[in-house]
Amino acid sequence: MTGEIVAELPESRPHDVEEAFRRAREAQREWGSLPVRRRAAVLLRFHDLLLDRQAEAMDLIQVETGKARLHAHEEVQGAAVVARHYGRKASAYLRPQRHLGAFPVLTKVTEWHHPRGVVGQIVPWNYPLELSLGDALPALVAGNAVVTKPDTQSALTPLWARGQLIEAGLPADVWQIVVGDGRVVGSAVVDQADYVTFTGSVRTGRDVAARAAARLVGASLELGGKNALLVLADADLDKAAEGAVRTCFTSAGQLCLSAERIFVHASVAAAFLERFVRGTRALSLGTSLGYGVGMGSLAGPRQLDTVSRHVDQAVAEGATVLAGGKPRPDVGPFFYEPTILDGVRPTMAVHAEETFGPVVSVYRFTDEDEAIERVNATPYGLNSSVWTKDTRRGERVAARLQSGTVNVNEGYTSAHGSVRSPMGGMKDSGLGRRHGREGILSYTEPQTVATQRILPLAPSLGMDDQRYAAFISLSLRAMKTLRLR
Repeated sequence: MTGEIVAELPESRPHDVEEAFRRAREAQREWGSLPVRRRAAVLLRFHDLLLDRQAEAMDLIQVETGKARLHAHEEVQGAAVVARHYGRKASAYLRPQRHLGAFPVLTKVTEWHHPRGVVGQIVPWNYPLELSLGDALPALVAGNAVVTKPDTQSALTPLWARGQLIEAGLPADVWQIVVGDGRVVGSAVVDQADYVTFTGSVRTGRDVAARAAARLVGASLELGGKNALLVLADADLDKAAEGAVRTCFTSAGQLCLSAERIFVHASVAAAFLERFVRGTRALSLGTSLGYGVGMGSLAGPRQLDTVSRHVDQAVAEGATVLAGGKPRPDVGPFFYEPTILDGVRPTMAVHAEETFGPVVSVYRFTDEDEAIERVNATPYGLNSSVWTKDTRRGERVAARLQSGTVNVNEGYTSAHGSVRSPMGGMKDSGLGRRHGREGILSYTEPQTVATQRILPLAPSLGMDDQRYAAFISLSLRAMKTLRLR
């Protein structure tokens, strides 16, 4: 918010990472042997501590990221929902499952899910509470230990969260945190983990995936996006404009799910833009740790440089600024006004590159099929938004959009907050999913235990090979007739 240093932390070295994994592996053995309900109880106690101490959490989030108070509270909401969900549902997700075997009665099959061991986690700076806990909590309740490498700019928040989890009953060595340069410390984490979870840029995500693949270790990646918001001709324009302001400018646009492209039907474009521009200009900027500020700061000079470069180049090549368009050093060193651009062309960097800041480009369309094609014309596929009064129509359009989550008449919170359902990206936006069943089972090794009873699956009871083959063929036909799966 101000550019001042708020803390100094010791920098981890590769030998510190090695020690963190050693301690985590030792602690994981006992932690992983506990009944799931006992591990889940830690999450439920943490849920209450987080809500009781949310003011502390939001202060840290704001100081480290510069975001507004309400946007910091979104992180508290997200972390609490994940803690509650897995605190209540982990036992059901991880319970051994009985399956129909190769032959009914003769074959008994049980599916088990065992912890992977130690999960390596690399967390970005933009959502330090929600993104650290969103992956760490399901990994922990599944019986793993976790070694986390947070971004050096926002390490205080996950360190605080770890302290609350320890107070809630988590053994201290089960969650290790190492801090340092990503090329050194992050690489060391990836090289020692039994499974890797990473949130960040596509370029770094490819490197993480390659390092994990070289060791035949799995990875879950949430990467970049160029998310779109689609306003159909029949949309409620007041709601769509208000939703667009939130979707584009929450956390100063430094949200993986933020919209950076708006496609609006030409018949309602003028009316929508009048409302959207008015709402954008009404956003207040500030550094207050209290509620009431509409938008906070960018995270630092690198983000400010990217935003300025994208806007300045677009304007120089003919784009029109409908709102914003300039930095605000009078408010804070890294503040930039929420900005709406019109007339953006494919030659401009802002057209296709992820800005990750408070900048959105507006495009008009007349044909719905063409609009869907334009929304999908990107290597990314993380989140989309559709606005219409006809929700069934909105759902049909949503199903045609190539993104991991789509929200109808909401920007991002409906899908992201529905933690029973998977959340993640298509195409270059990532691999794997967080939330729901997938979000916890990815941190486990599935094991099938099949017990054969009475007869072997081989010639027996005096049958020769030919009679056995005929018997099996008859049995397979019978199982199809009985609709067995």
